[in-house]
Amino acid sequence: MAEQHLTGYRRPDGGVGVRNHVIILPVDDLSNAVCDHIASTISGTISLPHAYGRLQYGEDLELTFRTLIGTGSNPNVAAAVVVGIEPNWTSRVVEGIARTGKLVQGFSIERHGDLRVLAAASRTAQQFVQAASELRREPITREELTISIKCGESDTTTGLGSCPTVSQAVDRFVEAGATVLFGETSELTGGEQIIAGRCATEEVRSRFQTLYDNYLAEIESSDANLLGSQPTQGNIRGGLSTIEEKALGNIAKTGTVPVVDALEPAVAPTKRGLNFMDSSSAAAEFITLMGAARSVIHLFPTGQGNVIGNPIVPVIKITANPLTARTMSEHIDLDVSGLLWREYGLREAGDQLMALIDRVANGRLTCAEALGHREFVFTKLYRSA
Repeated sequence: MAEQHLTGYRRPDGGVGVRNHVIILPVDDLSNAVCDHIASTISGTISLPHAYGRLQYGEDLELTFRTLIGTGSNPNVAAAVVVGIEPNWTSRVVEGIARTGKLVQGFSIERHGDLRVLAAASRTAQQFVQAASELRREPITREELTISIKCGESDTTTGLGSCPTVSQAVDRFVEAGATVLFGETSELTGGEQIIAGRCATEEVRSRFQTLYDNYLAEIESSDANLLGSQPTQGNIRGGLSTIEEKALGNIAKTGTVPVVDALEPAVAPTKRGLNFMDSSSAAAEFITLMGAARSVIHLFPTGQGNVIGNPIVPVIKITANPLTARTMSEHIDLDVSGLLWREYGLREAGDQLMALIDRVANGRLTCAEALGHREFVFTKLYRSA
């Protein structure tokens, strides 16, 4: 179907966003309180509290920095106030975000205290909000958008209806020249060879296989039984008895297009098309990583019903489960259970989803946004020092 007239926010680095947030970003867990106070003082800002940022090291620390800098660099963010306990790591985050050309300023609590930082950072936040309020939407195209996909609380209807509906959007966005991100490494188990077979080059296939094999080796080294975590209790209740069944439903949403790249967590894609990112399958962690990788809209098929949202990335939830659509209607943006009743076909369901994506891109709030769901959770690789 033809796209609607789309509008968005063009950022200095060329990114295109569909929201215009001013964020208050803590570098570490010790800075959450003052960030929350800044956001409660200055209307139009969003605080992003999280649990980490102290005594991390190695790749775990690098992932935290990528997540922080990527979040501030997301095209849905107009400006960022960064607060940390000490100046060095705070400056590293500020400098990373500043490379996008957007407004950003950092504050450290040591030798100042919460109250002085609250006063100074609130003044800056006020100025940033006023500057952001003057930014105007401009015409954009689907080609300029980066979207991400992940399912959650899946059941038999997910693989039959909502995931195939999302596959329609994936194929159409890629055909338009856009960038699409998928991942959920653990939830490819049993179907990983399908994704490997769709990799565009041997180099991409090798990177994907290495990322997947490393995940599998880590799980096997723990001698753990994943049943109950993969599949989850909700998956089992919904009729998915094995990880292989879950994987095939998961893969059903990735469309038919080639996989053009395989990325580490929170790494922004450089190639248009369908990109794989090594990532947790936990919903809040996953979408936080996707936001850090510059996704501006997230498509979330669900069966049993998931309430996930994100502070900066609008999350569109789709279900084909008529019970979920009825009992959790305030969380469901699109009900495609008509597919199961054969009221319409898959292409028509795809048309419905594309029309909704266009409306969300143009400013319509998703259910999660309207309900205030702002789940923001870092992925942690190992324990801190």
